[in-house]
Amino acid sequence: MDILRSVHAVATASGDGTGTGAIDWVAVADAAKNVTDPGDLTLSEADREGYATDVRDARRRLRDVGDVEFDLPDTVEVQSRHHWIDANIRTFERVMRPIEEQSRVTLPGVTRVVNTGTMAFMLSFLGKNVLGQYDPLLLAEGDEEHGLYFVHPNIVAASESLDVDFARFRRWIAFHEVSHAAEFGAAPWLSDHLESRMQDGLDALADGEFDREAFSDLDTAMTAVEGYAELLMDRAFDEEYEDLREKLDARRKGGGPVARLARRLLGLGMKRRQYERGAKFFETVADERGVAAASTVWERPENLPTEEELENPWKWVARVNPESRL
Repeated sequence: MDILRSVHAVATASGDGTGTGAIDWVAVADAAKNVTDPGDLTLSEADREGYATDVRDARRRLRDVGDVEFDLPDTVEVQSRHHWIDANIRTFERVMRPIEEQSRVTLPGVTRVVNTGTMAFMLSFLGKNVLGQYDPLLLAEGDEEHGLYFVHPNIVAASESLDVDFARFRRWIAFHEVSHAAEFGAAPWLSDHLESRMQDGLDALADGEFDREAFSDLDTAMTAVEGYAELLMDRAFDEEYEDLREKLDARRKGGGPVARLARRLLGLGMKRRQYERGAKFFETVADERGVAAASTVWERPENLPTEEELENPWKWVARVNPESRL
């Protein structure tokens, strides 16, 4: 069982044992990789060209369909599962730092082992399931560049288990992740906006409080992010893909009790809800006013829909594009 294997891996991991933080991140990385097969990263020339072509085509199609200008991240990587874990250890560490720095625990040694084991389990689970990722590097310090990752062994395994053509499936994943790059590229303010609300929420948690407004704002913004990406995918992908979505959704809902528990802990069900709710909002706007009208959401932070507007897109149209009202 993965949980038991993760606990054992934490106990035998080569964490440096130093520091007093709530999580031993060196041990997290060691343990997560100890229970995760890195997967085969052998790429043929056709594979390399396929990834590059899919990303380039996605950028061109999305710019045309969405009427948005954006550049691809400098970092575009085809990764193994271990590469993905290493890249995301830094993300998790950044997000958890405010809580680690301010949390007060009664049994720090015991709690550190539990926290470390939990994080190792979650990263191992994600490392085995994530297909692609656009990483906006929220809460990063310095001049780190955004990243675009494709976990090749997972894409191969998923295409085989779903019985779909690998090249077609890979292209669909590329379009989806580049859609997120389009949003953050078209809205230079978006990272700062999300970071600000995230920081407010994390600071409150570190003080033992819950900032409902901050997390509500985050949920609303991420609903817009996920929904707009779905809209672009639907309008820009160069063939029908409903069968891919249905098969992938069925796969995500399957699995044993451990997999279902992990999905709840990671909020993956909430992410699906954000996709569906956001997509409905933007499809309503785009069907009546065009994709370019929907894309005005990224012109400035004030153009993000409110919670009420997500349920009634015409209120958003009336506020952001009053000349478009019926």
